[in-house]
Amino acid sequence: MGNEGKGTLFRRKDSKYLLYLPVRVADDSMFPFKCESSIPVRVSFKPGDDKLIIEKWKET
Repeated sequence: MGNEGKGTLFRRKDSKYLLYLPVRVADDSMFPFKCESSIPVRVSFKPGDDKLIIEKWKET
């Protein structure tokens, strides 16, 4: 099961941030996102916490 791995958050030269996910995590059968290229996501956090919440973006 690949539900845990070391990823990387980095800043590009154009000031955008990217989050790298290891292939063994993203390709795990239990991984909650299934996509061929890219999908919109919502990223949130609670101030003072060291966790990110990433959810599929749902248009309302």
